Amino acid sequence: MDFFRVFITAPISLTVLFLLAKLMGNKQMSELNMFDYINGITIGSIAAELATGEFTDIYDGVMAMVIYSLIAIMLTFLSQKSLLLRRFITGKSIIIYDNGKFYNKNLSTAKIDINEILVMCRSKGYFNFDEIQTVILESNGQLSILPKDKNRPLTPDDMKITVLQSGVEAVVIQDGKVLERNLKATGNNIEWLKKELKKQNIKTSEVFIAFCDNNNTLKIHKKVKSNPTNDIFD
Repeated sequence: MDFFRVFITAPISLTVLFLLAKLMGNKQMSELNMFDYINGITIGSIAAELATGEFTDIYDGVMAMVIYSLIAIMLTFLSQKSLLLRRFITGKSIIIYDNGKFYNKNLSTAKIDINEILVMCRSKGYFNFDEIQTVILESNGQLSILPKDKNRPLTPDDMKITVLQSGVEAVVIQDGKVLERNLKATGNNIEWLKKELKKQNIKTSEVFIAFCDNNNTLKIHKKVKSNPTNDIFD
């Protein structure tokens, strides 16, 4: 193996792989359908072969990765326009259990064993099917569970209690550095931040992370150098 060639091709393949991954969009592993999964493995394999010198010409490997990515992007676009194509590529959600009945035919269609369903239900905190109204196997392989009304968590609406709607908290300080763009997005400025820090007698350099919510409340977490005293994970 030509180590100099690998030294050159490895960063190239990694860069191309990163750019193509960004181009195809951000998806978590749990959100990948079968086509995305296979396509990702194939492109990754081509990148590995490109890095280790399996391709005599670097451009051949790069072009193969680009072609696979373009096919994936094209099919994703077309599947957004066509319901039939979307169902063919990504599949569709399947009702496994509803109102006290297991649908064996759907289990066979999904090629999944009842024991796997039981394990997935237990992992979501459901050990008794008397608590469950509907179980749906989603197209990405994840399980969605609708509990019976009597078993679902109590909500403020059930108690006729009015609560304030919370919003997304913005990170305004991270590792002792003020994120001015985020701070501006909250409608505040540096002077406001300094006043809030002064109220709590904290310096910017002492802050690990600080959030500002939609009520203009600054929530600060200071840097902690020591380890937790109750650490039980040895």
